[in-house]
Amino acid sequence: MLTDAACRNAKCPTDKPRARFADSGNLYLEVAASGSKRWFWKYFSGGKEKRLALGAYPTVGLKDAREGRDTARKLHEAGTDPVQARKIESATQATKSANTFEAIARELHGIKAPGWSESHAAQWLRAVEKDLFPWIGPLPIVDVDAPVLLAAIRRIEGRGSTQMAHDVREYAGQVFRYAIQTGRGRTNPAGDLIGALKPHVVRHHPALKKPEDVRRLLLALPTYTGQPTTVVALALSAMLFQRPGNMRALEWAWIDLEDAMLTLPPWAMKRRKHGKLNGPPHFVPLPLQAVAMLRNLLPLTGQGKYVFPSVRGGGRPMSDNTLNAALRSLGFDGDEMTAHGFRAMARTVMVERIPGTDPEVIEAQLAHTKSGPLGEAYDRAEYMVLRRQLMQVWADYLDQLRDGAKVIALASAKR
Repeated sequence: MLTDAACRNAKCPTDKPRARFADSGNLYLEVAASGSKRWFWKYFSGGKEKRLALGAYPTVGLKDAREGRDTARKLHEAGTDPVQARKIESATQATKSANTFEAIARELHGIKAPGWSESHAAQWLRAVEKDLFPWIGPLPIVDVDAPVLLAAIRRIEGRGSTQMAHDVREYAGQVFRYAIQTGRGRTNPAGDLIGALKPHVVRHHPALKKPEDVRRLLLALPTYTGQPTTVVALALSAMLFQRPGNMRALEWAWIDLEDAMLTLPPWAMKRRKHGKLNGPPHFVPLPLQAVAMLRNLLPLTGQGKYVFPSVRGGGRPMSDNTLNAALRSLGFDGDEMTAHGFRAMARTVMVERIPGTDPEVIEAQLAHTKSGPLGEAYDRAEYMVLRRQLMQVWADYLDQLRDGAKVIALASAKR
């Protein structure tokens, strides 16, 4: 029989590739010429000699090796081949690993992501990695029931992210449905959580909606002491009321100053992936004031790609938070006005304060155009005339509001 000391001192003769050092009950330590040591138990099955690996020494000590031998011998005496039993166990564990919530979620993401927009695919994966994988990711999907899923989502609610909680429940539901479709799941507990989550109260982007408040902002713009490009970006945001992401990443290649037109390519728009790839561009007629601002900006940034480049360089556009930070510095906090609020500001003030404004034309300029023939009509030449008129009258209105004049009519922009 072996001892701990014998195991430590066991060496392979120099003239052999390996040597065996026997213990009791057909257990032995095999020492290779390289010095590595491994435990094996020898047994017979079907008239053939077999051996079961029990681990490497010294990770598996003498006592543990004997316990492994005894466990394997009991299996063998009960009619089970230990080597086959281990193969079955490994296959079972591999199947379980392939059928965990995380494995199936990643598989689904790999299938769906090519058809999603890049931002949605990234957001989907980020959400499940952060809010589901740490709690239910390692579990076989059949073991994730409604209470287990709810406990994970309650953590999201606990940090005050009720909208994200509802989104993650929806994402989980997609995973469970896919598991059922591929024969690896039985139920969809995400569906059972409908009504169990805290309701999400929609909070609209804060915006200035009274003419006197808009005037206050317009008068504040010249007092901005930061980068000159930032104040131009704010002024154009008020005048053109496009999404902040589009405004900060404006490219000179999209702007035709002679034709007074900004053309946002489909891939830059907030659309599903099909719309980004196959949809039409979004046209923004430029009023005279916008053309003048952009011409004045040409000497500053016209040699680069972006109209509003990052002050840090690197060929990047203005950062996400620049416009909101500028609004804060001008005295407009996040509960009063945001960069996204310019859109609601324009829509509300035009409809309520400028007689003759056609809401459908405004929606077209907001890129809220409906799909189908009605939406496409607003891109045709005759409707583009209305859109040009709308943009010019809005810019004139802002000038007159800033200067203290009365509201002006927009009869020419009626359909």
